[in-house]
Amino acid sequence: MEITNKKIEELAHLARLEFKDTEKVKIKADLERIVGFFDKLSEVNTDNVEPLIYMSDRHNNLRSDIVKEEITKQEALKNAPSKDSDYFKVPKFINK
Repeated sequence: MEITNKKIEELAHLARLEFKDTEKVKIKADLERIVGFFDKLSEVNTDNVEPLIYMSDRHNNLRSDIVKEEITKQEALKNAPSKDSDYFKVPKFINK
């Protein structure tokens, strides 16, 4: 893949970036090195190599879902700036 000034301008537009002419030269060199690295990877023999699905051998290590009451409703409402008997009161934010 050839990196041209037009390609750099397209990438800059997509990323919503602006480059000066001197920066474009540096970006072009960096992109050419990146593309060269991927070309080098394509030379590696991957026959009989299974695709990597997970980064580790662990699958779905989930914690136990144990229901327990940490604080009571009264304790939760104790420090509320505005409350009703069972609920927090908040300012109205939806206008009909």
